[in-house]
Amino acid sequence: MTKNAFIAITGRPNAGKSSLTNLLVGEKISIVSEKPQTTRNRINGVLTKDETQFVFIDTPGMLRAKTKLAEHMVKSVRTSVEDVDVAILMSDVTKKMSGVEQELIRSFAQNGTEVVLLLNKIDLLKNKEDLLPIIARYNELYDFAEVIPISVKRRINTDRILPALEKYAVEGEHFFPDDIATDRTERFLCAEIVREKILWTMQQEIPHGTAVDIESFKTRQKNGAEIIDIGAVIICEKNSHKGMIIGKGGERLKEIGTMARKDIEELLGCRVNLQLFVKVKEDWRNRENVITEYNIADE
Repeated sequence: MTKNAFIAITGRPNAGKSSLTNLLVGEKISIVSEKPQTTRNRINGVLTKDETQFVFIDTPGMLRAKTKLAEHMVKSVRTSVEDVDVAILMSDVTKKMSGVEQELIRSFAQNGTEVVLLLNKIDLLKNKEDLLPIIARYNELYDFAEVIPISVKRRINTDRILPALEKYAVEGEHFFPDDIATDRTERFLCAEIVREKILWTMQQEIPHGTAVDIESFKTRQKNGAEIIDIGAVIICEKNSHKGMIIGKGGERLKEIGTMARKDIEELLGCRVNLQLFVKVKEDWRNRENVITEYNIADE
């Protein structure tokens, strides 16, 4: 008997949602950085284990919507939790509960959602007894199906997560092929890898003002080996940002491209010729037409 479980992974920015998705799926499908707003789109991670298919929806971190792009991201989170079999609320135990967690809990209550609370980064607590008041505070606000203290980085208690989620799987045919890890296209994943490297190499506000579009993706043969030529455009908001992304003598853009190419080759399993270009689109995060044209955020 085949079963499915749709699971929304929610929480504040930097709680570890994307790292958890990658861990559960067993492959890197969500980009990771220490900067907020790293995840912009809903990304479905798929894990088929025996007869059960788990579909993990990695949602953007909940945040105050200051731009049109942020409005799309907030809407994506709210839509994601409306019709799932169970949700994960991921909390960073090194930070105090914020309005983000409280707003998500209100959304769970409104939808009658079953929720598993994951208290992440317990390896960073000097005194493990500090967990008790954190658990008590969350339990005051919601009747969680299960509370699991974990560390994604150190793999502490992460083996308890799937058994807790499998209880909510429902009988039915699998929605995705059993051998895939995500429903996202290779082009989307390549664009995300480039954006991840921008986040890693750039500082402050500039990374939030960038997006990546794959303009060309072509396969060719050379000496009996497959090569994929990829042309990617980095979109930024100001001419000054363009110069900073390119760097002196093009060094920073070259660094971004070199790191991205290595990961893309690992993803695609062949040689890649990656060409990066930079375009300026003033204040694009507040321009609906640009957000829609480049599919920068889901509805």
